[in-house]
Amino acid sequence: MSAGPLAWPWLPSLRRRWGLRQLTDPAYAFVFDPPPPDEWVALDCETTGLNVRSDEIIAIGAVRIVGQRILTSERLELLVRPQRGVSAESVRVHRLRERDVAQGLPIDEALHRLLHFIGSRPLVGYYLEFDVAMLNQALRPLIGIPLPQPKVEVSALYYDHKFRQLPPYQQQENADIDLRFTTLLADLDLPLREAHDALNDAVMAALAFIKLRQLGAA
Repeated sequence: MSAGPLAWPWLPSLRRRWGLRQLTDPAYAFVFDPPPPDEWVALDCETTGLNVRSDEIIAIGAVRIVGQRILTSERLELLVRPQRGVSAESVRVHRLRERDVAQGLPIDEALHRLLHFIGSRPLVGYYLEFDVAMLNQALRPLIGIPLPQPKVEVSALYYDHKFRQLPPYQQQENADIDLRFTTLLADLDLPLREAHDALNDAVMAALAFIKLRQLGAA
């Protein structure tokens, strides 16, 4: 027999109990608290490459969103010291040289600060899946669990927004919609900050999220 609608409210409670059992450090139990209403954290990471297993995080940017406002006074901007150095190829992308991150935080300390900044708030980002995968690769050995917060993908919200605007004959699976960040921001009439800077990218994702919410996409 399938579970009826009344069973669904129990799911968050079950997930919370399961997560707390997996948590190896009870000091981080706050990530399972009910989130503050109408609050999110926009997040971005810069890394030494795109391989989740072998590359490392070298910068983290995050900013809080409350309602329709971005609280730039409540932001997190961290440099992280990698264990294996920074390649010339990755420097061309994010412009962070090895000497720039040499005095950065150890990844464990950076994650500690990030978790306390996020709390239990849902996460917002552009192609957030990669950033979360990179964070989880380092986080699981530290506290036993991946980031449990709900995730909101800005490109998915934008896709749905643009899909609804298509004429019916074009509304088909995998409709051709340009999801590049520059295109998305320009179409939403939002300012473009310097890219491949963790805090800038987090702020731009937050701006897009707020605009899409105003347009009824979230």
